[in-house]
Amino acid sequence: MKALGLDEYNQLNYRDFPEPEIHSGEVLIEIKACGICGSDVHGMDGSTGRRKPPLVMGHEASGVIIETGSDVKNWKTGDRVTFDSTVYPLNDWFTLKGHYNLSNNRQVLGVSPGEYRRHGAFAERLAVPQHILHRIPENVSFVEAAMVEPIAVAAHAVNVSGLKPGNSAMVAGAGMVGVFVVQLLKLFGANPVVAVDIDHKKLKLAHEFGADFTFNPKEKDIDERILQLTKSRGFDLTFEVVGITETVQTCITNTRKGGTVVLVGNLSPEIQFPLQKVVTSEITVQGSCAINGEYELALDLLAAKKVDVSKLVSAVAPLSEGAEWFKRLYEKEPGLNKVILVPDK
Repeated sequence: MKALGLDEYNQLNYRDFPEPEIHSGEVLIEIKACGICGSDVHGMDGSTGRRKPPLVMGHEASGVIIETGSDVKNWKTGDRVTFDSTVYPLNDWFTLKGHYNLSNNRQVLGVSPGEYRRHGAFAERLAVPQHILHRIPENVSFVEAAMVEPIAVAAHAVNVSGLKPGNSAMVAGAGMVGVFVVQLLKLFGANPVVAVDIDHKKLKLAHEFGADFTFNPKEKDIDERILQLTKSRGFDLTFEVVGITETVQTCITNTRKGGTVVLVGNLSPEIQFPLQKVVTSEITVQGSCAINGEYELALDLLAAKKVDVSKLVSAVAPLSEGAEWFKRLYEKEPGLNKVILVPDK
């Protein structure tokens, strides 16, 4: 089969690749669409340390089952499916406790951090275990289904936050996951919802996705203006969706006493942390890791047209042109958001 292989850092090649072999509890999927995630773009140059070549990346995908293993039940060839980005064991202690995203032996599709290598979906075909599959509703396209993963990541962040209707909320970082956090916060009753980013175009997009107010931290008097929106208390909830010192500190600074900061971004392995502010304000710092059962919710929201991904998809391009699109995303081409790669005709 053909695949887009990361053969060396910053070297992507569309080339022949060994056909996947399926085990008894797995299915073989003909990939119909796979989104280029920001983590793939950062992983391409080795900066994250989680995509060591050689590797086929890609974890935001959809397709059709073309073969099933001998132990597969309730799935058949021809089924339209998407799948969790996390491959987890069913007998792990954390999985049995309802936290498969924290499994000690979890693997992420299209990732190779050193302790494992799991090829992903920038390929014509991919084998995955049946327990991570999700059926695509009839009125949801393959391209839309390839966007389920970032929606589900955002939904998990909102779930772990303990959101209550009427809570005020701020989202720092209006990238792909950030704007979905904004949209879901509005959908589930947060008010007001504020987006913060240094990119004017991203702020405009956040507003289109439901942000009541948007701020650029480079503007003057931003802290005072934010306080005015929260009766001088600070936000009930803040969401950090970048993973760097500056945005984490922005969230903590603008969270009320007794409020909650949800950390979603993990771009930096370590940051400077305002310990005394957190301690003296009794702020809860809550991590949000990947997805823990939110795929079904994301698919239902897409099917009900309550979440619209069309504004975020900048291009649908052949897999053979993937290296060029990665380059354009890496160079931060203006106006370029999500790029979905599909099989060559």
